Amino acid sequence: MIVLYPEIYAFLQEAESHFDSIAAGRKEELHRLSGYIKQKLENHQHALLTFICTHNSRRSHFSQIWAQAAAAYYQVKEVVCYSGGTEVTAFNPNAVKALQDAGFRITGNVHETNPHYLVRFSDQFPPVEAFSKKYPDAPNPQANYGAVLTCDHADESCPIVFGAEERFKIAYSDPKLSDGTPQQEAVYKERSGQIATEMLYVFSLMNGR
Repeated sequence: MIVLYPEIYAFLQEAESHFDSIAAGRKEELHRLSGYIKQKLENHQHALLTFICTHNSRRSHFSQIWAQAAAAYYQVKEVVCYSGGTEVTAFNPNAVKALQDAGFRITGNVHETNPHYLVRFSDQFPPVEAFSKKYPDAPNPQANYGAVLTCDHADESCPIVFGAEERFKIAYSDPKLSDGTPQQEAVYKERSGQIATEMLYVFSLMNGR
């Protein structure tokens, strides 16, 4: 049994109580994503998910990391989550802080131009390696994966996601708009929480699989 860090476990327990806040239209696409994962597992295959946003700096990392934690929360071990972009920038420090505030234990050399972080939510689970990269770049899968587009711009920039078996559009508002404002911390926390809730909802549908 995977034991999550107490702060992460409590965060996800709280997120379960917010499933009713997810709009019906969004739930439809979340159900479709859950169905893809379930089909892969029923075929005795790993479900590989790549979350894609233009710069691979905020929303795609939030999605990758919360999805991996949500899978562990529901004891779904055959899911591996990745993230990428259409451009390379860096994992934004405001997003890193929001995840640390939620209880993730993150290490990395912040002085690098494109820092490589190790993100942990359990001592019993491998850390998520988080850094900005293009979606086809290593260590991301090259084929047989589900592509989850987390921003409208990436959806428009990628009419075809090469190697993807299925494509899902689950777009989120960019917390970048709050950078440098008094609302910055609250906006990042809100976006992180929204993504955590929706990724948790996806895996909640796996119960009884």
